[in-house]
Amino acid sequence: MKSSRRKAAGFGDGLAGLDHPRLCYARRRRRFCRVSKTNNKININILELGPIKTHIDRNVAGLKTAYRGWFVDIGPVVGPADKIWTISLNEESPKVPIVLLHGLGAGVALWCLNLDALASQRPVYAIDLLGFGRSSRPVFSNEAQKAEEQLVRAVEEWRREMQLENFVLLGHSMGGFLAASYAMQYPERVKHLILADPWGFPEKPPDAVAKTTNIPFWVKAIAFAVRPLNPLWAVRVAGPFGQWFIEKTRPDIVKKFTPLLKDDTAIISQYIHQCNVQTPSGESAFHAMMQGFGWAKNPIVKRMDKLNDDIPITLLYGSRSWVDNSAGETIKQYRSSSYVNVQVITGAGHHVYADKSETFNKYVLEACALSDSIPHLTSSNLRSSVKPINDQEIDVIVNSPNEALEDRGSEEKNLNTSGSSTESKI
Repeated sequence: MKSSRRKAAGFGDGLAGLDHPRLCYARRRRRFCRVSKTNNKININILELGPIKTHIDRNVAGLKTAYRGWFVDIGPVVGPADKIWTISLNEESPKVPIVLLHGLGAGVALWCLNLDALASQRPVYAIDLLGFGRSSRPVFSNEAQKAEEQLVRAVEEWRREMQLENFVLLGHSMGGFLAASYAMQYPERVKHLILADPWGFPEKPPDAVAKTTNIPFWVKAIAFAVRPLNPLWAVRVAGPFGQWFIEKTRPDIVKKFTPLLKDDTAIISQYIHQCNVQTPSGESAFHAMMQGFGWAKNPIVKRMDKLNDDIPITLLYGSRSWVDNSAGETIKQYRSSSYVNVQVITGAGHHVYADKSETFNKYVLEACALSDSIPHLTSSNLRSSVKPINDQEIDVIVNSPNEALEDRGSEEKNLNTSGSSTESKI
């Protein structure tokens, strides 16, 4: 039986309906508010956020796979009663689940190009990290190590409430930093660590200013501006023009989701705006952890000796990203007796999961498959265990995720009836 503290907030299949949606911006601390109502039945999609329970819809057919969204009560981790917004897909599968941790200023919705493909083979859980999206926004410590510990503890308390024994952990950018930190503290829970263009890994070099030729102008501008401020302060200062500000300053992010949203990509700028117009709780925690925008005060590479050797790692970088990917090779050298797979995806930027989503999904699925087949991966057993996913399989997974689920149905049924799968009560 699942914990009584798990409160279901709603179910959806990407095509279910809901009356009277609201679109609202919090009017707190000089914030602005507007409400849009309609009596028509609309489609629910995963672009839902905020403690104000906003539902954004533009008649977009979202996910093809059935999903569920609800708040998980994790208790007094940082605030008096913290809650984590969670969506799940394919929970019935007996395979090892994968848990997704987003980056700075993001939320569960930005995984929309990946969820169907990943859920075709196993349970998927995506959460809004504490302090972001729809999750609670408590006041974090302004000390780097303490803020990191608070964010990681929130993930662990979420896992405890979800009663997940272990899982594949995937984190992007700041989420990659927290995923690595989590794996160091709770190694028995992580079957495979997947890091997508992770932030905060290399040490800040003494000549960091001279080594910024590959960093876009907008990143340099933010880095200079946010020294005394939270990184996304400009979105809040823009008030009701925040969505317009995002569309004009970061049109590249909006365009990444064209394959799914077609002509309705404005919904992404709406989502990002609403994620970041509220109290900058998690953003303040990030500010406490950073040393300049591109580096962490406590970089991961200095702590890699604390990560168990039997935890396999897959690092996925974008070839056009501003993130320094040299840490990937450094980690590979440090962990010569462990499984470390470093891939640089051609043509992808920092948002590698969206820029080249099919290639990204392929690498993630391969990493998950390795974790299913071998309990502990090392460099020595890698060659005998790798079974790449071919183009035909990718096409089925990406374009017909429900068909892929059905194809695996008999296999999972046999696994259940054989008694080899047991439910953990942790």
